[in-house]
Amino acid sequence: MGKKVLITGGSGLIGRRLTQLLLAKGYEVAYLSRSKKAIPSVKVFQWDISKNYIEEGALENTHFLIHLAGTGVAEKRWTDEQKKLIISSRVDTIHLIAEKLKEKNIRPAAFASASGSSYYGEDSGDVKNTEDFPPGNDFLSYVTIEWEKAADKITELGIRTVKLRTGIVLSNEGGALKQIAAPARFGFGAPLGSGKQWISWIHVDDLCNMYIEALENENWQGAYNAITDAVTNEEFTKVICKVLNKPQWAPHVPAFALRLVFGEMANVVLGSSYLISKRIKEETDFKYQYPDLRGSLEEILK
Repeated sequence: MGKKVLITGGSGLIGRRLTQLLLAKGYEVAYLSRSKKAIPSVKVFQWDISKNYIEEGALENTHFLIHLAGTGVAEKRWTDEQKKLIISSRVDTIHLIAEKLKEKNIRPAAFASASGSSYYGEDSGDVKNTEDFPPGNDFLSYVTIEWEKAADKITELGIRTVKLRTGIVLSNEGGALKQIAAPARFGFGAPLGSGKQWISWIHVDDLCNMYIEALENENWQGAYNAITDAVTNEEFTKVICKVLNKPQWAPHVPAFALRLVFGEMANVVLGSSYLISKRIKEETDFKYQYPDLRGSLEEILK
């Protein structure tokens, strides 16, 4: 067997595709999961944050660790309870891993953690954020700051740590694209709110290859904007409609209607997030498989 990669949140959108790519490269893949379930070619270990428990054998002989666990920010309305869950599912999980690694004196070669484009704010307008820009000061920024601080606990153990600040992930397996494309499939594709808000996007395969590169390449360290490009919501909708060969619906979906339905969570689609992957372009040799939006959407939606 190849080197062991232990993944949290492995059964999610990114984890499933990443698992396929890692197995194809000859890695041994294991998951940390809340439930013990059989997954072909993957060893599943149980963990329980509330009981401070990680199953024996999970961390042992782990060469690389990938942290993708986290309750989806657009799954439910942001009640106080849901907000706590969004934070603890990202932060407390890393704290538990750090504690157990220290206790058992296990030191994987590298740790790669998901992070969010919302680090710079739920709505950063037309600002073109590079990795050295300051964080925002709203709920999702707070989540992401705490998430990254937790990842730094792994760095303190002397383990090389990479944080990938990710925007909208394009995949046919679910995620935001599926929800955005659904109305367009029925001929009702329309920009949301003003349509001028920026969307920073990346094809799921490019993101998964970034994780693999982050593990394998010792020069990767710290935070990276893990996106391909940014387009306005209006342009994004227009390209989806073109790819699906459907008309674009004339009126925009008004912001107040989205806020009525989704509450504070509407910030996820109404906020503007323009990221530039400066460090990946200037400091690495990473090659994008899907560098343009139309090509990415054609590969996924068709």
